[in-house]
Amino acid sequence: MKCDEIFLALAMLEKERGISQEFMLNKIIQALTTAYKRDHEGVENVVVDVDEPKHELRMYVQKEVVEEVEFPGTQITLEDARPYNAKIGMGEIVNIPVENVEFGRIAAGNGKQVIIQGLREAERGMVYDEFNSKQHEILTGVVTRIDPRSGAVSLRIGSGAEATEALLSAGEQVKGEVLTEGQHIKVYVVEVRRSTRGPQVLISRTHPGLVKRLFELEVPEIFDGLVEVKSIAREAGSRTKMAVTSADPDVDAIGACVGPKGQRVGTIVEELRGEKIDIIRYSEDPAEFVAAALAPSDVVEVIVAPEGKSCRVIVPDDQLSLAIGKEGQNARLAARLTGYKIDIKPESYDGE
Repeated sequence: MKCDEIFLALAMLEKERGISQEFMLNKIIQALTTAYKRDHEGVENVVVDVDEPKHELRMYVQKEVVEEVEFPGTQITLEDARPYNAKIGMGEIVNIPVENVEFGRIAAGNGKQVIIQGLREAERGMVYDEFNSKQHEILTGVVTRIDPRSGAVSLRIGSGAEATEALLSAGEQVKGEVLTEGQHIKVYVVEVRRSTRGPQVLISRTHPGLVKRLFELEVPEIFDGLVEVKSIAREAGSRTKMAVTSADPDVDAIGACVGPKGQRVGTIVEELRGEKIDIIRYSEDPAEFVAAALAPSDVVEVIVAPEGKSCRVIVPDDQLSLAIGKEGQNARLAARLTGYKIDIKPESYDGE
């Protein structure tokens, strides 16, 4: 059966939307076979042959040649099968053509609907693939709506056919940060999930990965692999601690992150609306690492427990509150950064 309109439509979709003809043709064939089976009870095996150069589709019902027919939908006698294939034998499968009139009725009823459904599915798949490749990356989104009840913010991310809506929930927003419709903001793509309504892009402004990616964008030495970010601890909107190390002894890891006159770190602080960033030198020595992580406090001594990841830190008496930080933040972030449980004591402390 000639199907010029269908093939022309598929060619146009491939050219304009980038959706492959093979994908759409498979969807149409699947729909045609399903429709035929629905209209003919007991029929199980239906195939569609495609002749792309001639723009032709042919539908066949496959039946097994048997002596006595028990299931008319799947079986046929040798006598009835011979007109379709003169050389057919018992136990073999014969292809019985579906008449063009009936095939045309099925195609007309399903072709357009399937193309529309397939188009939606393909576009959702393309959007999913586009954003799935951007997991753990930074994207810029435009604020399109702010829910006054939940505080959730809808963002439009991407452009053209690959654009999609993403939801920045209240819990993933930086505390105290005020967003407005039309505003451009950078977000971190935490995860991309498939859903019946299309890809669901989970984004965050509070994730430590946002800080890491911002430094990768701003510091060439991190992007090139000369400087490595070993760990990050963050309390969004307030303070971040980031441990870095250099693979090249001639490259100062902290200096590279800070940049000339503090320009690099300054750009990131500005993007994060004034969030403080402590850049720490990573060390394989736990005592050195913990001492550095408690900056800006001075440390007299770090006593690492022989078992388990815990330690006691001795600091000058006048540095105790600085080491602990406001509401315990400095000690809390240092513990998360290093992975060690930290017990801070002043020099005047004389035992248990």
